[in-house]
Amino acid sequence: MAQKTKAGEAVKLTSLDLEFEDAHILGDLFGEYDRNIVAIENRLGVYIAARGTKLKIEGEEEAVSQAHTVLTGIYNRLEQGQEIDAGAVEAIIAMAADPRVAKAVKKSGTVIKTGKDDVAEAPKVMIRTRKKTIFPRSVRQAHYMEALARDDMIFALGPAGTGKTYLAVAQAVSQLVAGTVDRLILSRPAVEAGEKIGFLPGDLKEKVDPFLRPLYDALYDTLPAEQVERRIESGEIEIAPIAFMRGRTLADAFVILDEAQNTTAAQMKMFLTRFGMNSRMVICGDPKQVDLPREAVSGLADAVSKLQDIDRVSVVEFGASDVVRHPLVGKIVEAYEGKDASD
Repeated sequence: MAQKTKAGEAVKLTSLDLEFEDAHILGDLFGEYDRNIVAIENRLGVYIAARGTKLKIEGEEEAVSQAHTVLTGIYNRLEQGQEIDAGAVEAIIAMAADPRVAKAVKKSGTVIKTGKDDVAEAPKVMIRTRKKTIFPRSVRQAHYMEALARDDMIFALGPAGTGKTYLAVAQAVSQLVAGTVDRLILSRPAVEAGEKIGFLPGDLKEKVDPFLRPLYDALYDTLPAEQVERRIESGEIEIAPIAFMRGRTLADAFVILDEAQNTTAAQMKMFLTRFGMNSRMVICGDPKQVDLPREAVSGLADAVSKLQDIDRVSVVEFGASDVVRHPLVGKIVEAYEGKDASD
């Protein structure tokens, strides 16, 4: 195909034909009013023409290859029964454009069957819960999910919206349902810097529940509501501020600490030393959002610096590009990080 000039450089144009086996999936693949196709065209700068079960992708060679990966990735997830929304499409596009995906593809050699064309894809990881099957929405999420299934202690660092806590809760629920752990324990600092909740109205549960609401939300998204309530009543699921962990040994449990950047070094040491036999511990937080007094050292940063080189301890660091909420959230995070760096 003819070449065009872009920024003084010759750019090779190409086209690629793609055919899918299951015509019933194509409606969801294209999206309402072809919104998924339009999103791919706009993000990657390609043109996609559809006729029956066949697609033709035209554009720059690298963009066409990425669009091919995105379309087959969406098709593969739909074939497995996963729902695809606008956020999932954006995440798949972002993964296809990430050079780390190509590296993972080369290493794995995994192939998706889509009819006449066989396309390599990064290794498949997923978390199955009673309500849904969860797939990674970024390369780092895939690495994080692998660590959640493999390692005893995982530190997940990064901004809001990257799935740190949600994926940890999903993995914990999956293991609780499978019976590989007996308890799920979710904790976080009740309030910033000191957990001073005495001024709030109500009993203790009413005082701390608002601070623990994100953990409840993740639970209800991965387990039926009646199971969440039943397991909380039976003690299989416990949600409590970090102060409640003192003096305990948490054996046969999946333990998650959220908002860990707002623990002191002493609190973090206390929490980590609760680790018991046949347990897994995940510590989530954003080191750039510390609400402790200026003179206090964040327990999260302190723990990572001391423990990151220990065997079976993983540290996964997310960035603005890994935000899986509305695309604007990632841009907001990048804007603030850029401003903070310049101050």
